[in-house]
This record gives sequence, structure tokens and C-alpha cells, in this order.
Amino acid sequence: MTPFELAEPGTLAQALALLDPDDPSVRPIAGGTALMLMMKAGVFRPTKLVSLRRIGELAAIDAAPAGELRIGAMTPLAEIERSAAVRRHAPVITHTLRTLSNIRVRNVATIGGHLAHADPHMDLPPVLIALNARVVVAAPKGGRTLPVEALFSGYFETVLARDELISALIIPAQGRRRSAYLKCTTRAVHDWPALGVAVSLDTNAKTVPDARIVISAASETPTRLSAAEGVLRGGTDHASLRQAGEAAAQEAQLTADGQGSAAYKRELVRVYVARALRAALAQNSGRA
Repeated sequence: MTPFELAEPGTLAQALALLDPDDPSVRPIAGGTALMLMMKAGVFRPTKLVSLRRIGELAAIDAAPAGELRIGAMTPLAEIERSAAVRRHAPVITHTLRTLSNIRVRNVATIGGHLAHADPHMDLPPVLIALNARVVVAAPKGGRTLPVEALFSGYFETVLARDELISALIIPAQGRRRSAYLKCTTRAVHDWPALGVAVSLDTNAKTVPDARIVISAASETPTRLSAAEGVLRGGTDHASLRQAGEAAAQEAQLTADGQGSAAYKRELVRVYVARALRAALAQNSGRA
């Protein structure tokens, strides 16, 4: 690696002041699990890294009585995995984290860095989009809040400016919604997926008034499938779930990579969307 300056501010305001909106070689670093690999490979050669690890205000999990969760951007994934509040209010996140990479990575990687990295193969973004989660973005001249699904603009790209930082993740109360996440990997269960499917359903006895179906890994960015969501308003019987899978396969814009061809992934979408829907419907109301 080439030499670089390391800054370790103690507050969010200090960190924002150190970022340069006109210099792409100045970069914030959270857990560093992805950024350090890029630096070792020579893909990224920073002149300055602004470490966020000393900013205590960014590392907390708060649960409101009504069920909303607020997770600081510097909270390690392993801490989220072990959180009783997360398991109680959004258990699909807990289940997803158990097969996200390995425990060594989860001990270091943070939720803010995970989202800002924008790798389309990551497991949590489709889950968070299905849960209708939002990110709080801090900036020198005031922040903003945006849905997680609006964060990603392309392959390894986000809408964040160079002097903006994710400061928190907000997951709304899920109420009676049922959620599930399934992924298909070509090797071990914790490997990069060829396809990830996250679903969240608001259901009554026979219909689905509201559904959110999101795929990742097979597409350039995590993507909601509105046509497949619409199919479910007709019912939750076996035929409706199969039709939702067919609609998803037709709707999805898929990309080929080392995990499989676009044609292969289309068949995965057809099968796994229906499976994820069945898995969500099999849960007790409000559980994943």
C-alpha cells in the first residue's frame, strides 16, 4: 500500500470537516473490511483516511417502545446480530446476519460501511429495503434522510456526496408484517450469493394488501419487483406464489458475473421468489 495520512476525529462534525468534496483520494473509513482489501490490491490509493471509530455517538442501537429501531452507522454487524432489540423487532435481520460472510468480518464491519460500500452482492441491503428502512445522512450544511432503496445509484455507487456520511439506520416498526430472506450461493452458505431475495408482507387471512419483494446479487443494484408485488394482491395460494415468481423472472433486469449467467439467475429468481414468499407466510405475524 502507498503511504497515507490517518485522521481520527472524535465527533461527527469534526469528521465531516475533514472530508474534501473535491478530492476523491480523501475517504472515510469505518470497519475497513472492504476498503483495506481495495487498498492492498491497489484499486484505491488514498492520500487521507478519516477514521470514524472514535465517534461514540455513531455506535448505538436504540429501540422505541412502538418498535422503531435506530442503529448508529458505526455499530458492528456482530453487535446487531446479537442485539435482543433487533431480534425482537426485526428478526429477519438477525437470521440474515448469521450467514453474512463470517464472524471475523462481522466483528469488524459496520452497518454504515456495509451500506456505503454498495456492493450489489451484499445481503443486508435487500432486507433493509424490504423493511422500508431509511438512512440518516450527515453533511456539513445539514443532513437528510432517504430510503435505503434510494441510496444505491449503480454498481459500487451511491448518491452520497464526498463530504456526506451515513450516521444512522432507521427501521420502522413492522407490526404484523412477515419477512424472510433467502439466498443462493454457488459454494458455502456464507459466500457471495448468486441471488438474494428479501420479502416483507402485510397479510390478512387470504390476501396481501401490501408486499415488498427485493432481489440483489443478480442485478446491478438491489431492486424492487413491483409487478411481482402486484400479483400477490390476488391471494396467497400456491398458484399466486408461483405466478409471482414468474412475474419476478420476467421483470428483473439481471447481470452475469462469476456467480452465474443472466439466464441461470433468471431461473433462480423464478424459484427463489416463490420460496421466499412461502417462507414469510409460514411465519407467525410480526416474525421472520
